[in-house]
Amino acid sequence: MADRSLRGIRLGASSLQSEEGVVFHERANHTYVCTQCGRETVMTFAADAELPEAWECRTCGAEAVLRVGDSVVEVDHSGDKAPRTHWDMLLERRTVPELEELLKERLSLLRARRGAADDSRLSA
Repeated sequence: MADRSLRGIRLGASSLQSEEGVVFHERANHTYVCTQCGRETVMTFAADAELPEAWECRTCGAEAVLRVGDSVVEVDHSGDKAPRTHWDMLLERRTVPELEELLKERLSLLRARRGAADDSRLSA
């Protein structure tokens, strides 16, 4: 009985919905040109969508720039921030002399523990 309950259609084989009465939005194709390899990528967007100036190249992963007519769009990278490293974030909280003092404290604590561990091994 359980074998018969799943008969009829294959799961995922076809959609049960129809496209009857569906109105598709207008679309437009736009070309992006890679700055590294020169490959052109055609992307389809909605006709009234705001287009990104840059896109990732599918081939090499570099930046591809939107082409309008015969020229490409100039992308402004002046607002891009350089990623902060762990060292940069650490220097926001502590000064270098404070870090050196903390390092000395931690090293002396570790050396004291190591000395205590070495002493316990010798006595056993």
